Amino acid sequence: MSVVRMTKGEHGPESGGAMDRVVETKGLSKQIKVGLAAGVVLLVALLFYFFAPTANSQTVDTARLTISEVQRGRFDDFLPLRARVEPSLTVFLDAVEGGRVERILVEDGAMVQEGQPLAILSNSDLQLNVLARQTEVTQQINSMRSQELALNQTRLANERALIEADLAAQTAERQYELQRPLAQRGFVPQRTFADSRDTAQAMRRRAEVLRRQRGEDERLQSSQLAQLRSSATALNDSLSIARGSLEALNLRAPVTGQLTAFSIQIGQSLQRGERLGQIDSAGRNKLRAQVDEFYLGRVAEGQIATADAGGRQVRLRVSKIYPQVRNGTFEIDLAFLGEEPQNLQRGQTVQIRLTLGDPSPALLIPNGAFYNETGGNWVFVVSPDGSSAVKRQVRLGRRNSESIEVLEGLDPGERVITSPYTGFAERDRLSLSGQ
Repeated sequence: MSVVRMTKGEHGPESGGAMDRVVETKGLSKQIKVGLAAGVVLLVALLFYFFAPTANSQTVDTARLTISEVQRGRFDDFLPLRARVEPSLTVFLDAVEGGRVERILVEDGAMVQEGQPLAILSNSDLQLNVLARQTEVTQQINSMRSQELALNQTRLANERALIEADLAAQTAERQYELQRPLAQRGFVPQRTFADSRDTAQAMRRRAEVLRRQRGEDERLQSSQLAQLRSSATALNDSLSIARGSLEALNLRAPVTGQLTAFSIQIGQSLQRGERLGQIDSAGRNKLRAQVDEFYLGRVAEGQIATADAGGRQVRLRVSKIYPQVRNGTFEIDLAFLGEEPQNLQRGQTVQIRLTLGDPSPALLIPNGAFYNETGGNWVFVVSPDGSSAVKRQVRLGRRNSESIEVLEGLDPGERVITSPYTGFAERDRLSLSGQ
């Protein structure tokens, strides 16, 4: 409040109470002050929201991260693999029949030829059983031979009886024909002529009966003979199997190759079906590699791979795929195209590059350990000033050992964290320190 003093007028002094008045200065209204205060509070809240750490954020030292830039380039669609040299053909050697090892004719690691004897076993029980079986089969075969002989004799007897009946019928018919004109003239008694006629008719009927009987017997005998011959063949096959069981006591090489894992000893007792070793194909090898199950739908038979083996680059072809997935991987076999390197050792490992497709231009980020934790569904994208990183949904495509194809969610020039996300994979936002 200010006081203004008034000057004295012509009419003399006046009282001070009548001349003084209060002048008020103008200021901000109460409503404006309330609004300004609310604005300041809101600004402070916003600043706290943006700059204060939240419950789903974490501060990470940049020194422990690998930050890579999204770039355009050429994507080489290949898969690096580590393959193992194995024989292209392996035949396992098992004991067909159990027995005691009497002699060993070859040593482990030797090159053997198909049919070459490897070891000799003995089995007295098997030998006795085979001899008994052989005797039984021989008796059954002899019995069937006797039955077959009896059937043949019966057939011959029927043939003879039919021939005799036909002869008797012809004789009676001829006698009847001779007597018929004589009987008409009275030179032959009617009774004699009637006997001749009846005899001819009887002989004809007898021959017809024998002929029908022979046909029926022939049908039955043919069926019996066929069954007997079939039984005889089966018994001979059974006898051959029995003899083969004895022959199986002499172990022989089923194929030509190198004998490995053959460690039996003289006097050792072997069980039927026991694994004795294996024979690997000589001079022919293949490569077997384990592939991550992620590529199960992209690997196909006939795809080409390259490898540095024997001091030179060789080409291979995927010859077989084993679709069974074990411990997150499946196996493939690769066959050499052209001449096989000479100095390959079985069990040796070789680095190969399996071509999955043709090179093509693409948006790329470096391959990193982050993919194992995100599955290529999201990444942490670093802000332009490098002070923070935010989780972003992306869609990644093909990948090799060097780079990953970006399909959606990232632009060229952006930067992403490609190192492992261990410790902060559950966060949505990272504050980067150490810039």
